[in-house]
Amino acid sequence: MAEALRSKDEIRETVRERYAAAADEASAGARSSCGPGEGCGCSSDPLGTLQDVKDARTDLYSDAEQDQLPDAAKVASFGCGNPTAVAELREGETVLDLGSGGGIDVLLSARRVGPTGRAYGVDMTDEMLDLARANQREAEVENVEFLKGTIEEVPLPDESVDVIISNCVINLSGDKPAVFREAARVLRRGGRFAVTDIVADEDMDEATRRDMQQWTGCIAGALTRAEFEHELAGAGFDQIEIVETHRAHEHAGSAIVRATKR
Repeated sequence: MAEALRSKDEIRETVRERYAAAADEASAGARSSCGPGEGCGCSSDPLGTLQDVKDARTDLYSDAEQDQLPDAAKVASFGCGNPTAVAELREGETVLDLGSGGGIDVLLSARRVGPTGRAYGVDMTDEMLDLARANQREAEVENVEFLKGTIEEVPLPDESVDVIISNCVINLSGDKPAVFREAARVLRRGGRFAVTDIVADEDMDEATRRDMQQWTGCIAGALTRAEFEHELAGAGFDQIEIVETHRAHEHAGSAIVRATKR
C-alpha cells in the first residue's frame, strides 16, 4: 500500500531521512547512478520508485567533467540533468546550488567561475554535507563552501549571488513558493535561475500525487509547466523558459528551467 503524503514538515523529514541513507550508501561505495531499467529517481533504489529519470545518465556530464571529480562525487549524483551545462557560468561569478547533495554540481561550477568566483551549496542533510566536504577536499577545490540549511530558507544574505542552479531538488520541497521567493531574495538584480527539474503533465493522477514514495522519487511533488511559470513570475522572475529534455515518467518529464530576476 502506498505511503500517503503528510504535512510539509513530515515531507521534509522523510526526504531528509531517505537522502541521508543515500549519502551513506554513496560513502560506502554503493552504485547510485542509473541506467535503463534500474531503480532510480532523485535517489537510488530502494529510496525512490522512479525508473527512468536518469536513463540518459552517462550523457549528463561529459568525460572531461567527470575526470575533474572524485569517484564518490560521481557515485552520489542523484540529479536528472546537468545544470552547470545550461547556466552559462562566467569567470568571477558567485553561484548557489539549491540542494547540493554530494557536491558534483558545486565542484564543477567552482571550476567554471574560476578562482575569482565562488560556489556555494546548501543542503539540509548532515550526511550529504559530510560527503560533499570530503569530495571537495579530494578534488582540492578552494572556492567552495557547503552550508547547512533548507532551500526554503537559504543561509545567505540578500542579493549575494549571480546564478542559482539546482538538480532535481525543487520538486522535493513541500513549500515551493518559499523556494522561489528565497531564490529571488539571494539573487542580484538580473541574476539567473538555471535549474534542471521534473515538470509534471497536467493530467498527473491524484493517486500518484498522494504517494509519498513518488514524492521522494521526484514525481508526486513536481509542478506543471503552468505552475512553474506562475510561481516564478510571482516571485519576481521574467524571461521564463521551460524546455523538456526527456520523459522521466508516464506523467512527467525532466526539463531545463531558466529565468531572470527582474
